[in-house]
Order: sequence, then C-alpha cells, then structure tokens
Amino acid sequence: MRTVGEEERGRRADWARYWRDPDRPVEAMHAHFFSHRFHPHSHDAYSFAVTEIGAQRFRCRGALRTSGAGMVMVFNPDDPHDGEAAAELGYKYRIVHISPDVVRNVLADVAGGTDGGADGRAALPLFEQPVVSDPVLVRALLRLHTALVDGAGPLVRDERLTAAVGAMVRRGATGALRTRELPGGGGGQARAARRARALLEEAYAQEIPAARLAEAAGCSRFALYRAFHAAYGMAPSDFQRQLRLRRARGLLVAGHSAAEAAAQAGFADQSHFHRWFVRCFGVTPGTFQRAASPDSRRTPQP
Repeated sequence: MRTVGEEERGRRADWARYWRDPDRPVEAMHAHFFSHRFHPHSHDAYSFAVTEIGAQRFRCRGALRTSGAGMVMVFNPDDPHDGEAAAELGYKYRIVHISPDVVRNVLADVAGGTDGGADGRAALPLFEQPVVSDPVLVRALLRLHTALVDGAGPLVRDERLTAAVGAMVRRGATGALRTRELPGGGGGQARAARRARALLEEAYAQEIPAARLAEAAGCSRFALYRAFHAAYGMAPSDFQRQLRLRRARGLLVAGHSAAEAAAQAGFADQSHFHRWFVRCFGVTPGTFQRAASPDSRRTPQP
C-alpha cells in the first residue's frame, strides 16, 4: 500500500495523510482539520467516512448536515458537498473512496456472478442519507481503512473491501443509483442543463464565456445558472473546475508533473491548480501523486 504523510505542525494545525491501493482505484485518507474548509465539490467515487473526534458540518442534497464522533458520512458518486469543522476541537476522520466499477464488481461477486441491471452488470446502490449512525458500519469501514493504510496483503484488502461494501449496501442503501435529473427530466430546464454540461465536458480545459454556454443551452444565462444548479448541485464554473481537477488527478497518477497536469487540465498556472486541489481534496497535488507512485513506501500512522 502506498502512503504519504503530512506531519502535524503545532498542536492545532491541520494535517492529512493519503493512501492509494496499488491494484485498483480505492483510496483512503486520515486527517484532522481545524481551519480547513472544503469548497463545494464531488467525487467520481463512493466515499465513506468515519468521524473519530469532533464534528464536521457540511451541506449536501439541499440541507446542512453534521457528522459527530462515531457517525458515518456517505456520498454517492457526483454528490456535491462542502465541509468544515463544527466544533472548536475540529474533526478527525478516516475516509475511503471506492470507484463505482469496484463497487459493482464486489456486488456482482457477492451475488454469485448475477447482476441487477439490464446491461448484464450489477446495479449500483443509492445511499439517500448522507449521515448514518451504525456501529456495524463503523467497524467494517475502520477494518477496511486499517488494511489499506497498514499495507495489508491483497487477500486481506479484498476480504475487508467485500465486507465493507456488503455491509454498507445491506444497511445503508435505499435503491439503485440513477443519473441525477430535474423533476420531469425531459423538461426545458433539464435539457438546458444537460446541453451546458455536454459543452463543459467537451471543452473543460478552455475558457468558456457565459454567453457561449447559454447559447449552447438555449436559454438566458440566469435561467441556465438556476437550471444547472438544480440539476447538478453546483454552478457551471464549479462543475468545470471539478472536471479539470479530475483530469489533473489522472495525469498525476500517470506520472506527469504538477505543472504539466495544471497546464493540460486548463488551470491558469500551477499555484492556481495547487490552491484548488487542496480546497477540494484536503491534500496537495504532491501528496496525492506520491501516494499514487509505484516507488512510494508506507509510513507509520501518527
């Protein structure tokens, strides 16, 4: 297991450590934040986090939520959320990010190779509650996190991944994950949001004027901003930045330098990229890349 640490500087300084599974897209972080505030963002993975100390306050799915010690935060892929400390002592937590393909494969294996989808693949689960209080889930997630950060062998990691995903689905899932749409998904607002999203995905590295985006959507800028936020939970500019960050992460994993990743993903410069990477992911691009490097080595936990 590859891991990189950022040492704590001072009694109340923020710190974070990051790991990445060498065999598949599963990542883990252990952090204690006092002053760090996450900018609204989402992940292209399922994210399960156990709050160990303190409390985290975050906005997700239209409401303000709080996760205290012993609770589990659950985010579906592309669930927009932010985050900050809700108590003076900050919050310490452990989080695991698991790609949808890994979740699907685990569920198909648990089902004995059967599937829940018409395309021959296991259906992805939907978690409607962003905060869950369940000691069984806490234990399963902590066991998985420990296996990842302690560099356990592939068999142990696989066993605990299967157990954690199975426990989350049995005890927390409420249905099948679907593409997020506005009510009456075929309406004009939904179509406008989808058209704007298509342009952003196609030209994420370019500077797109608001007028061009509104023209592609077929509506006014004001109507587009309202429809886009209702459909995807964030402003078009935040969505574009998120696409750039995801592209940059892939480039870092592939071995490109931070400067190369910033330029290819469309950031103005490396410092701009660095600032937004930390605001959305809680670690620096360098920390993330070292965790993903085949040459990195596991370091002890604090």
